[in-house]
Order: sequence, then structure tokens, then C-alpha cells
Amino acid sequence: MAEHDPLSTHRRAFLKAGAAGSVAALAATQVSAAETQEEANALPTRVLGRTGEKVTILNLGTFRGSGLGRVLRHAYAKGVRCIDTADTYRSEPGIADWLDSNPALRKSIFLVTKDHPRTPRDLIAQLDRRLAALRTDYVDLFFIHGIGNEYPADSLEWPKSKEMKETVEAIKKSGKARFVGFSCHDGRRAEYLEAASEGKIFDVVMIQNTAWLDKNTRLNKAIDRCHAAGIGLISMKQLAGPNREAFLTQVAKKAPDLIERGITPYGALLHAIWTDERFSTACVSMQNTEEVNENTRAARAFEPLKDADILRIRDAFIASSPTLCPDCDSRCSLAAGTMAPLGDITRYLTYYERHGARSEARDSYCSLSPEARNWTDADLAAAREACPAKLDFAALLQRAKDSLA
Repeated sequence: MAEHDPLSTHRRAFLKAGAAGSVAALAATQVSAAETQEEANALPTRVLGRTGEKVTILNLGTFRGSGLGRVLRHAYAKGVRCIDTADTYRSEPGIADWLDSNPALRKSIFLVTKDHPRTPRDLIAQLDRRLAALRTDYVDLFFIHGIGNEYPADSLEWPKSKEMKETVEAIKKSGKARFVGFSCHDGRRAEYLEAASEGKIFDVVMIQNTAWLDKNTRLNKAIDRCHAAGIGLISMKQLAGPNREAFLTQVAKKAPDLIERGITPYGALLHAIWTDERFSTACVSMQNTEEVNENTRAARAFEPLKDADILRIRDAFIASSPTLCPDCDSRCSLAAGTMAPLGDITRYLTYYERHGARSEARDSYCSLSPEARNWTDADLAAAREACPAKLDFAALLQRAKDSLA
């Protein structure tokens, strides 16, 4: 038997360790390269208020939609890193399946979900249910979903209440949600935003928004206050209202130079939204890969629009016979002299006709009191004149009654 050579043993160990180190270094290099490539593929980002988080300017709304897994994979490949869901969207299990298929994705996306509390304390148990549905230990942002007149009367005080402050602190301390906020498409959203800016409890708010908001309105000033307070702002429902074919035709007529620049009509609408730098991202429901392609191309090609361009897009929007007014603040009902929430009813009709959310639209409509569904004596011509989007309430409300009652 050959005599044991300690130098030879040391050399073999050194070579083995060196080989292992080389493999590890190569693997680390490959991981680093993959992360760098992943970052390079991401869409442009903005900082989400005082959270300090960088979020892609396009946010994937996952409301229902068939083929969710395919849409998620495609959106991620196209650079979307912000994913929005909710308890009522029925998309949480699909998102969970997608994340389970590649757990490394979780750290690279900003995941948002929502629920409907009746008291601030309800959020704690609701968050646990949302995490169970998503099969994840935490979400990046947890929202009160659609706060407004469907909530208890004292909900306007929640953004500055002691109970809400203690609840948000408990949630963030648990690590189950990094940030907390609310979404709102209510006619009183200016008041909710004012309360949020005063209370400084919430990190982020998401609101129904329009690119041509009058700068002198209470809502615009409330947005300013939230922005100044460091509250992150997310825009939503900016694409929900127009009749698609009519809108495409009207933008081509009223802003042909935008089309010549290679901007699609819906891309132009997104460019108009992103021109307002107070908003970090726009949440858009995308239900197929074609919509993902159109919207991500718009995000990569974004350049701020001039005021005149935004006004031409507004004119095209109004001319498209929209079913939803993104600027609704209930002035239509006031002008019509009715207690019926005309803006809410046309929003439910939009859900029914445009988004396929038929049962939810009917449920929302039928939950209104008989008085709220009675516009018999309302001056609908005055309502249309007062509406920023000039909705044809006479036609839309009749369609809502026929479809939703």
C-alpha cells in the first residue's frame, strides 16, 4: 500500500474545494445575471410615496378574466411587476398557482389585495383569509376595498381614527402586510382623501381617476394634500368608461398626430394618466395577452403629454358615449334633484356590460334602497349637463333598470 501523502491529500482537497467554489461562483454569477436581466425587462418605475417602494407604472388588475395563468406569465415577461387582486375578484387562487410554480417570483412582484371590513378591526382576520387564498406569508399592500357609501357611516372617520391606527400598526408589526391603505371610487372620495392626509395612518390610496381633472376642484386639492403627506397614489378605472370602438374612432379623428406617433388610443389615455406625476402607477384590468401587449408598449414608450393633447383625448372620450364617468363626484345627482346615486348606477352597468361581472353588478344594484333606485322625477338632462363625461343618463339608467333589476 502506498504511503499516505499529506501534501497530495491537501492538494486534492484544495482542487475539490476550488471546483465547488467555481460551481458556486458560476451559479451566483448566473443568478446575478438572471436578476439583472429580470430588472432590465421590468417596465419603468416610480416611487410609491413614503413607502420608498419602486413600482412599475403599469399595474395588472386581475378581475376575473379567463386564462389568468397565461395573462400573469405574459404580463410578467412583458415587465409588469405590480399585481392587484381582491377577495371578490376570484383571481387569488390563480395567482397562488402561478407563484407556486416559481416561488422565486414572489420577491420580484409587488402584490396587492383587498377586502371589505365593517370595522377597522375586521381587517386583521380578513388579511389572514387573503393570505390563505394567495398561499403566501405576506402581501406588499392590503387595501380596504372601495370605501364609500356602501360602508358604515363612520367609515369617513376611519382614516384618522385611533382604532384604525392601532389596527394598521398591528398588521404591519405582524409582517403580514407591509403597507395598508384603501381604494375608493365613491362620489365623496375627496373627503376620504382629506381624512387620509390628516390622519397619516394609511400608506397608499387607489382612486378612480381621470387625466383631465379640473385643477380647482376639491378632489384635485385633496390629491395634492395626500401627495404632500407622502401617501402613495394609484390611479384606477381610467380605461373603464369609453365604448372601445367608438373611442378608437374618435381619437383617430380628434388626435390623429398621436396615432401617427404610434400611440394607440388606449395607450394615449394611459400616457395622459402617467403625465400626472403625483400618481405612481395605473391599475388596469387586462384580460388577455393583446391587452397586455398594448398597455406595456404604452408604458415603455411613455412621454408626458401636453395639456392640449390631454384635452383632445378628453373630447374623444366624451364623444365615445361612455358608460362611466371617472370624474364622478355626485354632482349629476345634485343637479338632477334626486337621491339616486346616478354615478354608482352607471358604474354597475359598466361592470355588467363591459367587464362580465353580471352577478356582482346585479347584487350591487339590488342592494340599493328603493328610493335610491327611483329617478322618476329626476332632471336627467340637467344631470347630463353637469356630468364631466356628459353621460346619457336617460339611456343608461333605462338599460341599468332592464339589465340589473
